[in-house]
Amino acid sequence: MAHLLSLDFGTGGVRVAVFDSAGPRLIAQDQAPYGTRYLKPNRVEQNPLDWWDAACAAVPRVLAKAGATHIDAICVATTASTVVFADAAGTPLAPAIVWMDARAASEASETGQAEHPVMADSGGSDAVEWLVPKAMWTARNQPELWARTEIVCEAIDFINHRLTGLWAGSRMNATCKWNWNGREGRFHSELYDRFGIPELIEKIPSRIVNVGAPVGQLSAAAASQLGITGSPLVVQGGIDAHMGILGADTVAPGRMLVIGGTSSVLLTHAAEGRSGAIEGVWGPYPNALVEGLMLIEGGQVSSGAVLSWLTEKIFGLDSTGFTALCAQAGEIAPDATGLLALDYWMGNRTPYRDANLRGAILGLTMWQDRAAIFRACTTAVALGSANIVADLERQGVPIEEIVIAGGICRNPLWLQATIDAIGKPVGVAMDDNLSLYGCAASAATGLGLAPDLGAAAARFAAPVTPREPDMALNSCYRDQLVAYREATQALAPLLHKLAGSGATPPQGEIPA
Repeated sequence: MAHLLSLDFGTGGVRVAVFDSAGPRLIAQDQAPYGTRYLKPNRVEQNPLDWWDAACAAVPRVLAKAGATHIDAICVATTASTVVFADAAGTPLAPAIVWMDARAASEASETGQAEHPVMADSGGSDAVEWLVPKAMWTARNQPELWARTEIVCEAIDFINHRLTGLWAGSRMNATCKWNWNGREGRFHSELYDRFGIPELIEKIPSRIVNVGAPVGQLSAAAASQLGITGSPLVVQGGIDAHMGILGADTVAPGRMLVIGGTSSVLLTHAAEGRSGAIEGVWGPYPNALVEGLMLIEGGQVSSGAVLSWLTEKIFGLDSTGFTALCAQAGEIAPDATGLLALDYWMGNRTPYRDANLRGAILGLTMWQDRAAIFRACTTAVALGSANIVADLERQGVPIEEIVIAGGICRNPLWLQATIDAIGKPVGVAMDDNLSLYGCAASAATGLGLAPDLGAAAARFAAPVTPREPDMALNSCYRDQLVAYREATQALAPLLHKLAGSGATPPQGEIPA
């Protein structure tokens, strides 16, 4: 029996878990928080050293719970596109730019003007969240920092360097976020030249390691800080949500993983060689997670964050008040609020790919109360997910099986609204963090305990509970979705103006 340590660095903190390979089973879990700074108008930052400090707090506790300090393999997942600027020794030179930071909207739009074959794998342009636009912004606006920076990397690379002393990028992150060629297995320096950051090719980790392949051994110094005995293998992981594909066993085409949290991510695969482009999503990324499959990524920049903002910041409710509000709002039909909300508080990731959209609540009168407003915003978040699924199916991407996981599972109103809006049977994950299970599957693959990631995913999949949609409500949501799309199209110019950009959508007109 081998002991596997999973670490998942999310937006608000790190979760850790110990698995044994014999069951396999999850033995123990723990977590530790870290802070985030939200700065006007659209900037979000963290201190990378806080991530490591949180790991050093949580890992010894989970080892104590598990009754074992000997670990055979470690795998890490982190948020994608949380960008670190460091020296070669791994010392951060500035706060990390968190994934949801939208300062590089102009730079992201510029990437859509580059004519290069590899750009087709990201739908023709980079998202405002990604490493490349953030590097472009930093080079232009903080040239002294850019000149001093020796390493530009993501949170996962920073943590793996802390664990091993080695710089290595994940093939998943590189393919999905760095314009790395997943088919040919190489960077295109001429593309970075085109973006005005030729130095990036020297600053970004050049060694790219497949998910499930070894990065290196845990260093003695890191083992001492984490309270681990022995010299476990550190196995490559990747983006937290995407690692959840392994934890949900939704690797095969036709299966989709929906993770609802601060943001929402919808992930599925298409077979390599599928003819025709897939518009309105990120990807399809060739071989990003497994060989021979193209990863498709849809999502909402702000979903659970909208509901938290409303209940905590605007309504000032504690957890008891939140529970009561959900119950009240749950008594209201989705079309009975007299309101229509748009969930673009931090822009839209897909299917419109527009960082300059903004949230809206339409139809307000004096009779609506907190419950009606909360219900309308919950409906908007659910419609955002349903819109992505419907758009993929319209383009011939089959969605036959869905697993839902994340913080959404702790919000019964949001969960049921999403199931009803999509209108398909789903499996609801009984553990809300599939990334931990996915990391265990990757670690087991790296140790040779499974022949490949697909086999490991089937073995380590988290249990799910089946749920059915209310098809009468689904009909109501479909009508609401029509209004949601029409409002998006009609309000886009005004929302762009309010965002202070006056920009047009980077992919042309918003489809009705």
